[in-house]
Amino acid sequence: MRKFWGIFLVLVLVVSIVAVGCGQKQEPAKEEQKAQEAPKEEAKQETTGDVVKVGWIGSLTGDQAVWGQCEFNTVKMLVEEINAQGGLLGKKLEAIGYDTRGDAMEAVNAVRRLTSQDKVVAIIGPNASGQAIPISTVLEEMKVPDIATVATNPKVTVVDGKTKPFNFRVCFIDPYQGAVAAGYAVDVLKFKKAAVLYDVADDYSQGLTEFFIKTFTEKGGEIVAKEAFKSGDTDFRPQLSKIKTANPDIIFMPYFFKEVALSANQARELGIKAVLMGGDGWPSEVLLEMARDAVNGSYFVNHVDFDDPAVQDFKNRYMKKYDRKVELNGYLAHDAFLMFVDAVKRANSFDPVAIRDALETTNIQGITGNIKIGKDTHNPEGKEAAIIKIVDGKYVFQQKYSPSK
Repeated sequence: MRKFWGIFLVLVLVVSIVAVGCGQKQEPAKEEQKAQEAPKEEAKQETTGDVVKVGWIGSLTGDQAVWGQCEFNTVKMLVEEINAQGGLLGKKLEAIGYDTRGDAMEAVNAVRRLTSQDKVVAIIGPNASGQAIPISTVLEEMKVPDIATVATNPKVTVVDGKTKPFNFRVCFIDPYQGAVAAGYAVDVLKFKKAAVLYDVADDYSQGLTEFFIKTFTEKGGEIVAKEAFKSGDTDFRPQLSKIKTANPDIIFMPYFFKEVALSANQARELGIKAVLMGGDGWPSEVLLEMARDAVNGSYFVNHVDFDDPAVQDFKNRYMKKYDRKVELNGYLAHDAFLMFVDAVKRANSFDPVAIRDALETTNIQGITGNIKIGKDTHNPEGKEAAIIKIVDGKYVFQQKYSPSK
């Protein structure tokens, strides 16, 4: 009897081990099957799915965050609107954006991620030349086009006479902008003596300074002072004191709104009465809040007349959605997105190289003016600049101006 029960217990133990062993093998088999199926589903979605990804890069944090946030908001709004209308070429769009934090290396990393990981078909932004210039190597490697918004340095699209194949922009460039500012100061405002205060560490500021001085002197004006500071400085009194001694008619300040507000306030505190002038780094609601009376009567070169009937519909839609005013960058992001949509339609394709080829023959009417891309420059040709004057805390359009006039 004992022998019988011994045999019985052994049999039960063997059956249990076999049952447990089978159970362990069966569950992993299911998981393995799922793991094998998942990549197939992902691959199928990537090649035949109904969603196409569009990238954006810019500053969502830091001093220029107000511009970057407006740009990305604009792109997201336009994507929502086009999707509500049935999409583009029958597909829905998805906007994917990354914060560059105002840093060149962060911009390169963001483009690398958008192109290799997110598989975007095109990228909009950034607004800053210092971030737009270094991303070209990644764009060329991955063969994905980029449309910069307010990056005005010539090197964004052309270096040493060679056009970067995948870099485009929707804005005019620094040589033109600097010439417009100088030409308007001499031809219209009739000023003869100018001083320049610029950021020696910034490509944008250096570019505008160079071309302002060139045009101003060519037109018979005199540069009576040229003073520099470095990004991050907050005390401009030493430079402004030297400028005050030179007694200029106008002070050209080609840098961004935060530093403009600080230096303008300090200039007035020092008793400087000269008219202040700048470029497209000025316009922001932040400037008006920080500087107030210090910039009253000042002028700056801009890409758009804020009161132009052509921009009102976009302004109203943006205000309704986000309950805030559109910054300058929003207008350029709007037209960059318009360029992208137009290129896709004419190419009848979401292939990035086909989109790039179509961008080279862009000729559309945007809210910032006519956008005709030069194939040899990838810049818009013939866009006139808007001269804006600050009057009682408001931006007041003066006229469209070209330095050749």
